[in-house]
Amino acid sequence: MLGSTYNANMQIMQNSASVVILNEMIHNARIIPTDGRAHLDAYLDDHAYLLAALLEMMQARFEAADLRWATQIADALMDRFHDRDGGGFFFTAHDHEALIHRPKPGPDNATPSGNAVAALALNRLAFITGQTRYSEAARGTVALFARALDAQPAAFGTLLAALEEQLEPPRTLIVRGEARAFAPWRALVDRAYLPSTISLFIPVEVSGLPEVLAKPAAEGLTAWLCEGLACLPPLRSEEELRGALHLAKIPAPHTAATPDKETP
Repeated sequence: MLGSTYNANMQIMQNSASVVILNEMIHNARIIPTDGRAHLDAYLDDHAYLLAALLEMMQARFEAADLRWATQIADALMDRFHDRDGGGFFFTAHDHEALIHRPKPGPDNATPSGNAVAALALNRLAFITGQTRYSEAARGTVALFARALDAQPAAFGTLLAALEEQLEPPRTLIVRGEARAFAPWRALVDRAYLPSTISLFIPVEVSGLPEVLAKPAAEGLTAWLCEGLACLPPLRSEEELRGALHLAKIPAPHTAATPDKETP
C-alpha cells in the first residue's frame, strides 16, 4: 500500500499474470496483464511513426503486405484521430477516455511532431495509392499550424518538410522486373541523394497493386518516374534512368602510374 492524503491510498498487487492497481478514493481497480497483451491505447505518434516506417521499409524491400498494412494504419489515423472539422490530428483517439483537453501536437520536441509525421507520411501514401483523402488530410494539417509555423519556423522542422512536399509533390520511381536483376539499378538510386523521391522496386510477380503502381511488366527491367501524378515514358536502361534522375556520371578515380623500382 502506498500512503498519501486521507482516503487516497493506492494498493498495488501482482501475480504471475497481472498487476492490479486499486485506488481507494475513487474505488477503481485497474488490471494490467503482464503476458504480452496490449493494455494501453496507441496514440497519434504510434500510428504516424509506424506509417512512416512502413513507407521506408517498402523502399528497402517492397512487400504487398506492407502496403496493405500501411493503408490500414492510415485508415486508423483518419478514423480515430483526424479532426474533420478543425483539421489536424488529436494526440488521443476519439474513443479514448474523456480528457479535460485533447491536444494536437504541432511543434517538434525531442522527437518529431505526430501531426507533422502524419502529414508527411499521408501525403506520400496518397501518391502510391491514389487515395486523395490522405493528401487532403495532410493539407488540412499543415494549414492548421500555418500561422504558428510562420511565426516560429525553427520549431516546426518536420512540418516544413511536409509543407515542401505539398508545394512540390514528391517524385515516385517505380521499377518492375525480376527481383534478382534489381541490384545495379538499386545501387544507382541508393548512391544518389533523392530526399523527395519514393523509390519502389516491385518484383514482377507482385499483383493486386493500386492502379498507380500496377505498371506493366516487360522483359528485363522497366522504370517509371512520376512527378506527382504525371509519369514520364518508360525507362529501359540504366543510362536512361540516370538521365531522368539528373544524376551526374562520376568517373572512376584516377590512379597515377608509379615508376617501376630499379632492380639492383
